[in-house]
Amino acid sequence: MTENVENLILERLRRIDDRLSNIEGGVKDVKLRMTAVEEHLLSIQTSIFGLNQRMDRFDERLSRVESGLDLKDAS
Repeated sequence: MTENVENLILERLRRIDDRLSNIEGGVKDVKLRMTAVEEHLLSIQTSIFGLNQRMDRFDERLSRVESGLDLKDAS
């Protein structure tokens, strides 16, 4: 009787171990995908920063053009 109980416990422990291995694999996959998302977001932020710098330069150039032409803001 005790041998059957021990076998049942071992069987359960093996199943738990298999399930934990599957979960570990899934977590590793999620971590890799999350890293890819973070890298992509960083790339987007860098692009936005570059675009903002260009817009600032356009604003400066437009101000110089307006000053040169003696244009005033309508508002």
